[in-house]
Amino acid sequence: MVDIAREIFAEAGYEFDYQNFGWARSLQLAREQLIDGVVGALKGDAPDFIFPETALGEARITLYTHPQSQWVYDGIDTLQGKTLLVINGYSYSPELDRYISEYSDDPERIWILSGPAPLARALQLLDRERTDVFVEDSAVMSWFLAQNTSIAAPRNAGLAYEAPLFIAFPPENPDAAELANLLDSGLARLTASGRLAVILSAYWLSDPDL
Repeated sequence: MVDIAREIFAEAGYEFDYQNFGWARSLQLAREQLIDGVVGALKGDAPDFIFPETALGEARITLYTHPQSQWVYDGIDTLQGKTLLVINGYSYSPELDRYISEYSDDPERIWILSGPAPLARALQLLDRERTDVFVEDSAVMSWFLAQNTSIAAPRNAGLAYEAPLFIAFPPENPDAAELANLLDSGLARLTASGRLAVILSAYWLSDPDL
């Protein structure tokens, strides 16, 4: 997603500077106009933000457990009796978001991580069995594990939700609509030229996967 956006914005004369912050802080920095937009947003993350028409990726929100666990996610009711580890400010699915909001003050049900590099911390907590279940996008998890081969892979306990991913811009940004339109037109151009397929091939992805 970052490489696609970098190429689109470079063609239009923009410098694309990608920085990694905690998600809740990223949204706040965008609203304060200290950054221009956020990468990898679900529409539920910030419903008032300006989104392109075309998604740049697809989220597959997945539940993970310790490798020795036999638990399987089969709807929100199956979380009863489990501690769910989540990242502060993330939107996962309408159903999971409601559950997290309802029980956010109950540490026996919900444990919220904040700050940079939360995924590494989450996997450490899961491996030490200090929490039962962690929720993350499967592509993010796969990429992270490929980059950090010394970290034990968690067990996939089931898919919770699928939804499109976007680069989104805060309504406070006066260029938000222009930047969103630029992504749409640029993505169409990359698709037509075949350049999109070349970019995606570096990540073992094809166009439908984005």
